[in-house]
Amino acid sequence: MSNNNAYVSTGKPKIGGAVFRAPLGTTLPTTADETLDAAFVNQGYCSEDGLTNNNNKETESIKAWGGDTVLVVGTEHTDEFGVTLIEVTNPDVLKTVHGDDNVSGDLTTGLTVRVNSDELPESAWVVDMILHGVMKRVVIAKGKVTEVGEVSYKDDDAVGYELTITAMSGGFADGDTHKEYLKSI
Repeated sequence: MSNNNAYVSTGKPKIGGAVFRAPLGTTLPTTADETLDAAFVNQGYCSEDGLTNNNNKETESIKAWGGDTVLVVGTEHTDEFGVTLIEVTNPDVLKTVHGDDNVSGDLTTGLTVRVNSDELPESAWVVDMILHGVMKRVVIAKGKVTEVGEVSYKDDDAVGYELTITAMSGGFADGDTHKEYLKSI
């Protein structure tokens, strides 16, 4: 097979929004270009760091007497996504970071954010991006914000919520942790 630079790409957010969150059980897209269910809420601008995916499969080698490796077995699979949301006064982003029930009001009349140890909900997630001439959609049927990074308030950088979203099995009937759909534009 010959090399083909047409398959080399960068990832850019889709115009009109790239990261969306919806309640668990929302109808999921099954193509790169179908319209999202209205329950999916746009999470606004993300930092220039974009989206990361750590799809880690750990194994353990079983050795025979004498030291030869005779079997390699899977011991752990972690599928985590990283993104920094920078619309820090957007009520929908605040609900993602602190929990839907912990954010009330609006910026016009006053917004209240309760910060506590409540568990964040499992949600459905969709990330839309444009590669070189290709629309790519990542669908996480069951994902949970499992880490919120340190928030820095300073005058030379955007404030942001650095999130780790852990994709879990059980959201798709086949046990996948996430699916990726691609289609030429």
